[in-house]
Amino acid sequence: MSTSSLRRQVKNIVHNYSEAEIKVREATSNDPWGPSSSLMSEIADLTYNVVAFSEIMSMIWKRLNDHGKNWRHVYKLLLLHRLWQMPQ
Repeated sequence: MSTSSLRRQVKNIVHNYSEAEIKVREATSNDPWGPSSSLMSEIADLTYNVVAFSEIMSMIWKRLNDHGKNWRHVYKLLLLHRLWQMPQ
């Protein structure tokens, strides 16, 4: 297990993030590879749940305000947005 993934797991526990928030954090991490299509699909499915949708949007707004070394957060959010805009 890498140091960054361990640090991410600790933050998830300390901040008491929900399953939906954890998935968004994982999909928009600073890892050099993009989010998996299965993870993006899970997040898209969670948006049909009112509570999960609210949690997802809250995390998205938080990630959109990142800058500097966290530029991948914003880039990967654009990938998620593209997924939501695709026809079903």
